[in-house]
Amino acid sequence: MAFGVIIIGDEILSGRRSDKHLPKVIELLNARGLALAWAEYVGDDPERITATLARTFASGDIVFSTGGIGATPDDHTRQCAAKALSVPLELHPEAAELIRQRILEMHAAAGTPADLEAPDNKHRFNMGVFPRGASIIPNGYNKIPGFSVGDHHFVPGFPVMAWPMIEWVLDTKYAHLHHQVPRAERSLLVFELMESTLTPLMEKIETDFPGVRVFSLPSVGDAERGGVFARRHIDLGVKGEPEAVAAAYVKLREGVHLLGGDIVEPETPRFEGH
Repeated sequence: MAFGVIIIGDEILSGRRSDKHLPKVIELLNARGLALAWAEYVGDDPERITATLARTFASGDIVFSTGGIGATPDDHTRQCAAKALSVPLELHPEAAELIRQRILEMHAAAGTPADLEAPDNKHRFNMGVFPRGASIIPNGYNKIPGFSVGDHHFVPGFPVMAWPMIEWVLDTKYAHLHHQVPRAERSLLVFELMESTLTPLMEKIETDFPGVRVFSLPSVGDAERGGVFARRHIDLGVKGEPEAVAAAYVKLREGVHLLGGDIVEPETPRFEGH
């Protein structure tokens, strides 16, 4: 099953806030031997959110969606999920109880009486209105839960809440997928060659080693990192099943030598030129 993430919010697309979710989701998945297959950014446009969710619900992928599950006018995710599934929204009983507890705690901390019928408190219960058939995702930060529908999991946009909730989902619902497929990755830095020169070698490696993927990341030079990284280079490597990667890496390295490229290997930071 492929993992994907949808990051919702105008503030990300406008640059008002920088996205921190994508690198964190990658980190959380990698720590469990899993990998992210795709990511999408969507603004606070109900039609676009609905269309995106309708497509991803039909994909069969495991999807995390961040943002837009509050109860303010710019929060549309709950409604769009229900529309994409063609199911009604309804107050989830467990969510309602958690929200009630949160309201009582807030008033107790403020030393004020709790009136659950007050307009602001009644409005808070909207955060527990989910598509029919949803289950809750616990929120250890403030009790206001997220929700899951099938293999789609909806969490707030706040990292302090979202990240532990994503971890909970991964460890509760998908523990059987952890470290199921061993993966390895090896790369080297190539100097004095163009990507077009390396392309036939890359294609041959993928043909000769099914299941191994070759990657090529060109750089014009990174002055901040300095050293060899300051020079124009290509980060060339292979990833996949460990034994196949080990064999493919040997062939990749040999191929670069035959093409006349200079090499620096991360494990052995020295040049091997011709």
